[in-house]
Amino acid sequence: MNAKIRKIIPQILTLAVVALIFGFFTINAQTNMENRGIEFGYGFLTQESSFDVQFSLIEYDGSHSYARAYLVGLLNTLLVAFIGIIISTVLGVVIGIARLSPNYLIERTAAFYVEFFRNIPLLLQIFFWYFAALRALPLPQDADAILGVFFLTIKGLFVPRFVWENLDIFFYSILAAFISIIVIKNYAKKLQENEGKQLPVLSISFGLFIILPLITFLIGGVSLSFEIPVIKQLSTTSFVYEGGLGIPPELIALTLALALYTATFIAECVRAGIQGVSKGQKEAAASIGLTPNQVLKLVIMPQALRIIIPPTTNQYLNLTKNSSLAAAIAYPDLVLVFAGTALMQTGRAIEIVSITMFTYLSISLSISILMNWYNKRIAITEK
Repeated sequence: MNAKIRKIIPQILTLAVVALIFGFFTINAQTNMENRGIEFGYGFLTQESSFDVQFSLIEYDGSHSYARAYLVGLLNTLLVAFIGIIISTVLGVVIGIARLSPNYLIERTAAFYVEFFRNIPLLLQIFFWYFAALRALPLPQDADAILGVFFLTIKGLFVPRFVWENLDIFFYSILAAFISIIVIKNYAKKLQENEGKQLPVLSISFGLFIILPLITFLIGGVSLSFEIPVIKQLSTTSFVYEGGLGIPPELIALTLALALYTATFIAECVRAGIQGVSKGQKEAAASIGLTPNQVLKLVIMPQALRIIIPPTTNQYLNLTKNSSLAAAIAYPDLVLVFAGTALMQTGRAIEIVSITMFTYLSISLSISILMNWYNKRIAITEK
């Protein structure tokens, strides 16, 4: 038998087995649904949901469709994942570098943080922040103002809300600043490679990021005001805040738990990446007069990122998927709103669970694609 055919036959058999298993479960599910009089389809997404959600980034009430409820849950999930990734990355990098500090107190403190938070189950940490820490806060009528405009209560954090005029011009200025920074960064890189000259890219970038938006306030007609939350009494025992922006305690607890937990693993990725750079590289950089900060920024981190990025991608994916634990504290994410309430009301288990699974799969693949692109971009190519 031809060697090529011998390699193809096992693959064909594997695909046939997978197709048979998939077909068996599909036919079995279809038969059971027909026996119970259940129809398969996604038409229910246009029906009225008839339930409210306590926190939503877009306008929503019970008169909206199940598709709108799905979008509410999706946006809430993405919000937690986005904030959690940013906080955990910053904290993880700081803790990872601190783990290598020659200062004994700093190194031991960072090590304690890592060992403490990564060895406590994530669900338990969520319960701690929600039921223990945030539930101990004062009621709205008893809360003292922080800096005169912030209110941290048992019902959440209430902060001033930005009120913009001509916001589109401001966004255009931000976009122009980013484009300018990219152009200057590329020019500075070529200048350093060709002539050995260095431009203060960080200072120039910071200046552009401040000056261009500032110009829109001076001559672009952009204005900004603040809407400060004000407490209002509804009854003798009921108080609420009007105006401003309210951040529910469920979002605070979930974000804190996810960020603090994931940061421990990112910190270890950073530590391993830095230690993966040979000692000779550090000594060579120091021998030409670079300061410790310059050695870390210009020599160590660019090489360490090749080691740091792949495992850190896994932590981003874990954080996104772990956000589904939000249902434990009633934060209205995709699982609670769509795979929970909507499923219970409609009984469309196969349709709703499949949509939810495909959504998490799409989010995870998007993160993987983005991080793999960045990993290839920073990779050192041999010539």
